[in-house]
Amino acid sequence: MNCEILATCSALGYLEGDNYHKETDCLESVKDLIRYLRHEDDSRDVRRQLGASQILQNDLLPLIVQFRQDKTLFDACIRLMVNLTQPAVLCFGKVPDDPVFTHHFMEVTSHLQAYKEAFASERVFGILSETLYNFLQLDWEQRQEEDNLLIERILLLVRNILHVPADPCEEKKVDDDASIHDKVLWAIHMSGFDDLVKFLASAQSEQQWSMHVLEIISLMFRDQTAELLVSAGHSRSAEEKQRDLQELEALRQKENAEKRSRTLQRGTRHSRFGGCFVVQGLKAIGDKDVIYHRRLHKFKSYTHDEGKAVRRVPKRNQRASECKEQRRSALNVRLFLREFCVDFLENCYNRLMYLVKENLIREQSQQHDETYYLWALSFFMAFNRGNNFRADLVSETMSIRAFHFIERNITNYYEMLLTDRKEATSWSRRMHLALKAYQELLLTVNEMDRSHDEGIRQSSNVLKSNIFYMMEFREIFLTLLRKYDETKQPGTYLKDLVETTHLFLRMLERFCKGRKNLVVQRKRVKRKKSHNRKKQSVAETSPEALAETWKIVEEELRASGFQLSESLTGSIIPFDATSKIPLEEQRIEAMVRVQDALLAHTGPEALALLRAAREVWPDGNVFGSPDVEPEEELELLKEILHANLPRSTAETLVEEEDDGIEFEEEELESIQVSETEFNFKDFIKKFANPSIVRPYILMLRTYSKNTPHTNHCVVRMLHRLAVDLKMDALLFQLSVFHLFNKILSDPAAEAYKELVTFAKFVVNRFFSVAAQNNKAFVELLFWKNVGAVREMTEGYSKDGEGKKPAWSEEEEEELRKLYMEHRDSDVPDIVETLLPLLSNSSRTRRQVVTQLVRMGLVDNAKELKKQKKGTGIVLWTEDQEEELQMLFEEFKDSEDVLGNIMKKLTAKRSRARVVDKLLSMGLVSERRELYKRRRRRAPGKSSGAGMTEEEFLSGLKQDDSVDGHYDDEEDDDESGDSEEDEEQERENSQNVGKRSQSSHVRVAGRADVGAIVNSLVQEGMSGPLMWIQNCLNKTANDREDDGLSQPVPLVPLAEENEEAMENKTFLKLLGKLGMRAPANEQESFWRISEKMSPLQLRSAAAALTPGEGKAESSEELDGSNGPAEGAGDERGASGEQRAQALRALLLARKRKNPTKDSDAASDANSDEDSISLTKSRSQEEKTSTKRSRRGLSDDEEMENELDSSTTVNMDVDAGADSDGEDISAPVKRRRKMVLIDDEEEEED
Repeated sequence: MNCEILATCSALGYLEGDNYHKETDCLESVKDLIRYLRHEDDSRDVRRQLGASQILQNDLLPLIVQFRQDKTLFDACIRLMVNLTQPAVLCFGKVPDDPVFTHHFMEVTSHLQAYKEAFASERVFGILSETLYNFLQLDWEQRQEEDNLLIERILLLVRNILHVPADPCEEKKVDDDASIHDKVLWAIHMSGFDDLVKFLASAQSEQQWSMHVLEIISLMFRDQTAELLVSAGHSRSAEEKQRDLQELEALRQKENAEKRSRTLQRGTRHSRFGGCFVVQGLKAIGDKDVIYHRRLHKFKSYTHDEGKAVRRVPKRNQRASECKEQRRSALNVRLFLREFCVDFLENCYNRLMYLVKENLIREQSQQHDETYYLWALSFFMAFNRGNNFRADLVSETMSIRAFHFIERNITNYYEMLLTDRKEATSWSRRMHLALKAYQELLLTVNEMDRSHDEGIRQSSNVLKSNIFYMMEFREIFLTLLRKYDETKQPGTYLKDLVETTHLFLRMLERFCKGRKNLVVQRKRVKRKKSHNRKKQSVAETSPEALAETWKIVEEELRASGFQLSESLTGSIIPFDATSKIPLEEQRIEAMVRVQDALLAHTGPEALALLRAAREVWPDGNVFGSPDVEPEEELELLKEILHANLPRSTAETLVEEEDDGIEFEEEELESIQVSETEFNFKDFIKKFANPSIVRPYILMLRTYSKNTPHTNHCVVRMLHRLAVDLKMDALLFQLSVFHLFNKILSDPAAEAYKELVTFAKFVVNRFFSVAAQNNKAFVELLFWKNVGAVREMTEGYSKDGEGKKPAWSEEEEEELRKLYMEHRDSDVPDIVETLLPLLSNSSRTRRQVVTQLVRMGLVDNAKELKKQKKGTGIVLWTEDQEEELQMLFEEFKDSEDVLGNIMKKLTAKRSRARVVDKLLSMGLVSERRELYKRRRRRAPGKSSGAGMTEEEFLSGLKQDDSVDGHYDDEEDDDESGDSEEDEEQERENSQNVGKRSQSSHVRVAGRADVGAIVNSLVQEGMSGPLMWIQNCLNKTANDREDDGLSQPVPLVPLAEENEEAMENKTFLKLLGKLGMRAPANEQESFWRISEKMSPLQLRSAAAALTPGEGKAESSEELDGSNGPAEGAGDERGASGEQRAQALRALLLARKRKNPTKDSDAASDANSDEDSISLTKSRSQEEKTSTKRSRRGLSDDEEMENELDSSTTVNMDVDAGADSDGEDISAPVKRRRKMVLIDDEEEEED
């Protein structure tokens, strides 16, 4: 004992009866004890000594009860008690392994249990509640920093007391009896502290205590279950009584069956001599048969293992221990907790869970605090389900964000379970808690399906469509079942996993039955094979070998006349531009590559490397002077061959050839997201795997202890595999049949009718298969995959099937001869040249490449890799830069600067690389300067007069396509795929042609649209028409600015717009304009098609102007009078199209250049004058001109309305987008998925 600590404790005061007399230096003594605790050693000697002296029970609690007015002393006592009551795990860091420290740990835990018993007092909690209440009455402006610290310490003190574990050996309480924890809870209730907790959870100004409050609530309900609290104070329902009767009946049948079996086992004689029998066919240790010395009725249980010592199972292979079972508290405690749950759900749950979730996302909480969130979610949602389910009480956690949060935590816990093996038990419990929360979310969604409220059922369908759409949510159970480890995860975890999987599959099956097709997300991991380049093995460096090598290389170079093919010079790059090694330091590596090429007898490649390196490193003439002669190059190559160059260790390693194939790769994964139609049966096929069936068999082993629902979940899954998928052979395994034999021979088998029926079915199927397959009994020894199941039931494949065809000697000689003939040819791909020349036409490219590597004709498969498109030229030489500068100076004043430069450029490069080089050289300041300039119109054709409609529209498309054209070039350049100029120009001309063809609108269609517009205006739908017009113009502007086209949903926010979207005539108009109806029930809104160009959008918007349809219809009526008038109508219709296109162009210019409104207006006036001049030939043309003028003026007046309404729509849309739980969120995500798929199709 420490004398200083004893003296300090004595200086606090003394207790006499119920009165405590404090000493004069009591406050200083409390502070000294706090200081001692701060400097205690690893064995926690101070804490153990203070616990042994019972200082908290005898001194500290009486001090805070009698001297609560002394604020300084009260604060010091609370600080000391918070330190003394902190959990033992926090004191020691973890449960110690050392026996001495384990004893200290248990001693500290026993002191904490004594502290908890002392706190089970209404008087103590009354003082804490009153003090906390007084502080909470103060406003934030009146509170001091010390007040907030004291509030936090009181909450921590209550948390520490509730956290103390129970001691079952000391308490020995049964159900419905009050334990120490129940007494503490009752003291909390009687003192009103629970009301303060609910106030802290719901108050707007007290949100900083949210994590403390949630922790206290979770510890209050530590020993409770939601089902017990729901049934507290209520009589049992008829369903519960029926379930209990079934359980009692099963137990009674089992007991009667055991009695009957014992009666039958009794012999007829009452002799102590059991008999002596010889068991034929069962050998003993020797060659003789077993002699059995017991009664015959016990022979069924005979085994050779009788009398043997039980084999000890290693600790790492032992099954994980189960969590402690829940106990039932006293009735009055359960009633109080039930009322607490009801009040908490109605007033606090949604707000508290929101605050805690925000703290967790922003990482403002401590480590592992998310476990309290997961517990609260599962507990209170389960209570809500059982106690008059109301979806609005748990709306905060009923969202896709909650599913995603739990799924992410499950994945994280599993990864930590594998990496942090010392804490595997803790991670397993956290993983189980997250699984329970996921299960409760699914149960709540299932409960919402059965609601009488249509709105709740619709919300449930939205949630289910999102859950089933996401691949992560669908396949999480496959992963958890496949990765189940019984040594780390307990049986209760497997039970919850099996039941949750059963619930999910049942919900998914029901969801699919009511729908013809279900579109879901599919993520495919695309693995790019990055071939590991095998380093060239260093050949023999003896003088004789080098001389022979040089002789071969010299002959090859002289025979070629030192001339190199363009494909070879274009593919040689002497340095790695992406390497971190500086360019100058790569010079030695380039020389080593030249030497390796010489040693490999590839003289042209060595010469090409030498010349390319000379251009990169001209300084010092290391690779020769620029005007070097061929003979000098030959001497330089000879010096490099005989030089002793420094090589890195990695280069000198000779890798073993794996069957001669250079296809070992490091897999670079890229996730490719797409959409596909869901098939429930195909999804169930993923469960047909031995690693998934095995956990179900483990669960079935404890069938007698399982609940009937658990056994039903197991049998239902096995039934799906064996019956629905007809893969019963998956269960043809000896351990499974042993379990079936145990079930069938169980005296209480009548209580497991479902199990018995299924076991008989599987056994009968096995014997029917065994009658046709004599190897079926051997197959019982192994777990089988799908391939083995098919072979076992349908027949085994023959030997040699599926193997690669071998190469005969004649075929090898033919391949060698053909390769040697075409090796020196300038063909771009030698393998494609050899394939049609082979006598065996069934050979594939891969087989030919593999055989060439095996025969040693090539060193690795990378040498025969298919050539990619593009020049492969990266560096710009000085001559090329000068040439580019000269070409730019020559063509900078031309209409197509870049096009002329690309035609004259000697070294062919992509347009994007040329643009980048021009920018880097400072010849242009921005890409726009290189755009193709528009031709100036003649004075007589200034505004469309005398110009055909095709010329005018094609001019517009050239302007619109410039930005997107260069953006596409930049994207192609970033992806590494360069294209030739002729191909690009041909593609661009095709695209322009397609768009120009699609932009023509038929006159009859326009007239039909105008008639529908006028009828809708008469019905009072001018507002919805204006809304559609705004959306079309806004979408056209966005597509021009971004260069991207994607479906845009028409979301009606105003009430009149919603009514219009239910009008059949209005929907017919949308279809006429080219908009797309919802593709399936997962889409809720009409969409502006992604195939409509900006010009088409503006044309459709112009068609919605009221009054146009009347004029057009009158023209049609006039056109029926005679052929001459019909010709006039056709001219008027073409003029109308030009006028509409001019209005669209005017509106686009005004939106792009708002500062040039005056210029645009003047252009519009000139346009009007020119149109009126050209159309003055007939009365019909004048009428069309007046209508076009009126359309332009109407367009100018409507522009201000468009601007104001667009601003309002943007604000409303922004507000809608800010809501993370908007129902349209999954629709937006699907729209993005469809966009990705469209882009992939375009690339293909």
